[in-house]
Amino acid sequence: MVLPSPIDKAFVVVQALLLSLGYLLLGAPGATYISLIGGLLTAFWRAHLAPFTIAFALLYGLSIDALSSVLKARGVEGNVRQKNLIAAVTISTIIVGLASYFSAVVFELLPRNPLIEMSILISGVISGVIGGYFSIVIWKKILERSDTRMC
Repeated sequence: MVLPSPIDKAFVVVQALLLSLGYLLLGAPGATYISLIGGLLTAFWRAHLAPFTIAFALLYGLSIDALSSVLKARGVEGNVRQKNLIAAVTISTIIVGLASYFSAVVFELLPRNPLIEMSILISGVISGVIGGYFSIVIWKKILERSDTRMC
C-alpha cells in the first residue's frame, strides 16, 4: 500500500476481500496461497521490512483459512455460511493488525500508542466485515453466472 505504516493496516478491505474469496474458491489453502503471493509482491515494495511483510501476510492468509475451516464457513456444495465467514475474516483481520502493530512496538519501530491500538482494532472490525460481506456478494454472483451457463 501507498500509505505509511501503521495507517496502512487500517485499510485492508481489499486484502480481506481477496483472501476470503481465495478461501471460497480454493478451500482451505486458498487464502494462504493468495497471501503468500501478495506478501512477496509487497516485500519488493518494502524490502527493508520484507521478513515482517511476508510473515504477516502469511499469518493473515493462514488465519482466514483456519478460522473459516473451524467455523465451517463454506459448505460442501458451495453454500456459504455468511455470518461464519464474516466472523472468520473479521477476527483474522483484528489478530493480524494488532500482531503487526505490537511487533513493530516490540522491535522499537513504533512507539506504543493506545489511540493507534484502538483505531487498528476498530478498523480491523470494519475492514473484516466489509471484506467478508463483499466476498459473499461476489461469490453469489459467481454461482449465479455458473448456474445460468450450465442451463
